[in-house]
Amino acid sequence: MRQLEYFMAICEELHFTRTAEKLRIGQPTLSYQMKALEDELGVQVFDRLGKKIAITEAGEILLEHCKKMFANLKCATEQIEELQMVKRGKLIIGALSGDLSHIASNVFLEFHAKYPHVQIQVFSLDDVIEKVKNNEIDFALTLMSRTDESLINIPLYEDEFFLVVRTDHVWSARDEIEFSEIQNIPLILNPKGHCFRQLFDVECISAGIVIQPIIESTDSKSILNLVKEGIGATIISSTLFFLENEGVLKAIKIKNPTIIREVTIVHHKQKYIGSAARGFIEILIKCMKENRALMV
Repeated sequence: MRQLEYFMAICEELHFTRTAEKLRIGQPTLSYQMKALEDELGVQVFDRLGKKIAITEAGEILLEHCKKMFANLKCATEQIEELQMVKRGKLIIGALSGDLSHIASNVFLEFHAKYPHVQIQVFSLDDVIEKVKNNEIDFALTLMSRTDESLINIPLYEDEFFLVVRTDHVWSARDEIEFSEIQNIPLILNPKGHCFRQLFDVECISAGIVIQPIIESTDSKSILNLVKEGIGATIISSTLFFLENEGVLKAIKIKNPTIIREVTIVHHKQKYIGSAARGFIEILIKCMKENRALMV
């Protein structure tokens, strides 16, 4: 195990001296351990190129399996701790910026009351899927992603997107708008690459229209504040509109087509979801059911 830990550390640094300093061991000890590992495997895991090193093909294979092995070991440790009723640790959650991060924040109070010793971190991100796949976060709130066998999706709710304007906007008297008419309105949107913007751009291509936003921002609250000031319009989810509207905004239904997304909780298939994470998910689902009931 120690040899494999040393091996993974060298793969990160690709430098024996820096790795030895990081591990607080002597370089001769590190070199000896790697030589012993290679002798046992019968292959070289590193190419020594003067002062530089590179991972060999055999080393790449070993690294891939090491990552899985240590991840499984971490899961086993977490499960054993739970059997001992050790309620501590950290829960790292990712959420798309805007309404989803707002929703996640709403469950903190109830969660903390039930798990007072569990530290929670919520990161507002545009691309949470890669973080989940790289095991950098425990789970995420996001739009339903394309089929990925490495992920588990837990459906949370469906959300419809509306054109949102100020109540004194020239379009505010309307209750519906054709999707094709959107191109005639100055819009403030999320930038390209944002999960919703990707969904919206696909619909624009299908409809044969081109949208040139006057302002782009990843901060949904900033977008809504600009609309409240009378600067253009935006397209947001009904959930965010319900959470943020203070009576100065009007939501106009978009038709032909309507824009509907499915929001899910997603985690890695091989990730152990402990009692704290399960508790947060249960509270989140309950919170969403209550919010959706109020919105009907």
